Amino acid sequence: MKLSCGTSFALLVLFLFAAQSVHVYAGSFHKDVQIHWGDGRGKVRDRDGKLLSLSLDKSSGSGFQSHQEFLYGKAEVQMKLVPGNSAGTVTTFYLKSPGTTWDEIDFEFLGNISGHPYTLHTNVYTKGSGDKEQQFHLWFDPTVNFHTYCITWNPQRIIFTVDGIPIREFKNSQSIGVPFPTSQPMRLYASLWEAEHWATRGGLEKTDWSKAPFTAFYRNYNVDGCVWANGKSSCPANSPWFTQQLDSNSQTRMKAVQSKYMVYNYCADKNRFPRGVPAECS
Repeated sequence: MKLSCGTSFALLVLFLFAAQSVHVYAGSFHKDVQIHWGDGRGKVRDRDGKLLSLSLDKSSGSGFQSHQEFLYGKAEVQMKLVPGNSAGTVTTFYLKSPGTTWDEIDFEFLGNISGHPYTLHTNVYTKGSGDKEQQFHLWFDPTVNFHTYCITWNPQRIIFTVDGIPIREFKNSQSIGVPFPTSQPMRLYASLWEAEHWATRGGLEKTDWSKAPFTAFYRNYNVDGCVWANGKSSCPANSPWFTQQLDSNSQTRMKAVQSKYMVYNYCADKNRFPRGVPAECS
C-alpha cells in the first residue's frame, strides 16, 4: 500500500498505530552502561537492569553512557518523558565521540509548559560542526507511555525512527563535499538536564522548580554495533542495519510524517541560508 499526497489523515494514523508494537530486544543497564553523573539522581530501577530513571532538580541533572564505543551501529531505547510542566528541561538519547572536533547524532526532547507538545529535536554533527536540525511534534503524548526511539548509523546513511516509523534520513553525501561521520567511534549517552535559556520557546518559558524533581524513564536499552577496541572496530556478522536503507514504502511513511509533524527543517530555512541551502538539501 502506498500513500499519496492526497492520503487522508486517518490512513496516516493507521500507519502510525500499526508501528506501536515494535519489539525491542533489551540489553542490561547493569552491564552495558555507567551512570556517569548526577550524584545518585540516575538509578537502575529493577534487578534485571531493564529500567532506568534520570532525574533533574535545581542542583543537578543526571546521565548515563555506554561502556563501549562503536564505529557504526543501531542503538535503540524506550523512553517515557517528564510529564506535566517540563519547560526548560531537555531529555536526550544520542551518540557522541570525544574531543573538540567531535561527531554526534542527536535525539533531544525539549520540554514545554503543561498542555503544549514536546519538541523532538534531531541533529547531526561532523568534526564539531552541526547546524543540521530537524524538529518534530510527535503524534502521541510521549509522557504517558513508553515509545521506542532508534538511531541507525551505517556507512551510507543515518536513520532516525520513532516506534519503527522513519522520521529522518541523513545520507552520506561526501561525494559532493558534505561531511559525514565515518571515522570517529562514538559512545551512547542519555541525559536529563536544564536549558531554560533556550529549550522552550527560545527561552521565553522558564523552568518551574516547584515541580522538581523532574524524572524521565528509559527501558529496553539495546545497541547492536561495531565495537571499537584497540584502535579497530569489530562488527557483528550479518547485521542487517549495516546496509539498511529505506525502501519505497518506508520513504513514503517518512514523507507523510514529515509533512504532518515536522515543525522545523534547516533545509527550508532561507533566512538562515540566504546564499542557498546546504548542498545535501538539494
